[in-house]
Amino acid sequence: MSETPGGTYGLVFLGDIMGEPGMAAVRQGIPVILAQEQPLFLVVNAENAAPSGKGLLPAQAEELYALGVDAITLGNHAFDEPAIEPYLNLGKPIIRPANAPMNAPGRGRTSVTKDGITLHLINLCGQVFMKEWEDPFRAALGLVKACDSPHILVDFHAEATSEKIAMGWHLDGQVSLVVGTHTHVATADEQILPGGTAYQTDVGMSGPHGGVIGMDRSAVLAKFTKTSLVRFRVHDGPGMIHGVRVDVDRVTGRAQAIRRLTWST
Repeated sequence: MSETPGGTYGLVFLGDIMGEPGMAAVRQGIPVILAQEQPLFLVVNAENAAPSGKGLLPAQAEELYALGVDAITLGNHAFDEPAIEPYLNLGKPIIRPANAPMNAPGRGRTSVTKDGITLHLINLCGQVFMKEWEDPFRAALGLVKACDSPHILVDFHAEATSEKIAMGWHLDGQVSLVVGTHTHVATADEQILPGGTAYQTDVGMSGPHGGVIGMDRSAVLAKFTKTSLVRFRVHDGPGMIHGVRVDVDRVTGRAQAIRRLTWST
């Protein structure tokens, strides 16, 4: 393990858990990833973990914690399951987008402390094609300023690659990691920006592959070809986990290395 004074520690972030196939994949894969990577912190985005593929149920959040997850981030489907709303106010290490409309349940920033390191976590939603959210760039600066530790992970849940890349540069040198979620397709641009911030435009999906970004492909094709009116459903197939591993300096909070992770059932 790399958790030694003056050295680095490991931070693993897993991409959007999608439906029951995604939950099945992380049940099997997280123990393997923890054994192989031995990270100090494990964070997951679980905004699509509900059986419908939209939202998260409290029982699923508790299962993720039991598997070894330290904190959970969400996204634009944060409130799709009504049962999650009171859960978000219980003080658990789970965050919804900080730039949500006023009076939304829950919070957009939390922290977890392990082995003398306090990791702050921030969740934001983009505005391109998702107009209901407040300005994430303005919100990001205030949230980072409020952190009392240089160890900061930002999950930017956004549609446009340009908006995600801009957020990476916006926060370079101020946070440990800016990782994009939402589009469910892993990008190949993982890098350490000049200021020491690790960045990837989209970490990808933890869920069923063989569908269309996690949904049953026949339904999606019917929609695109306009052959019938359909209701989307989560694809029923084997799952794959996509994630990222970052090595972070214990003193400065700046990233030293980043690499993509994949695991399949």
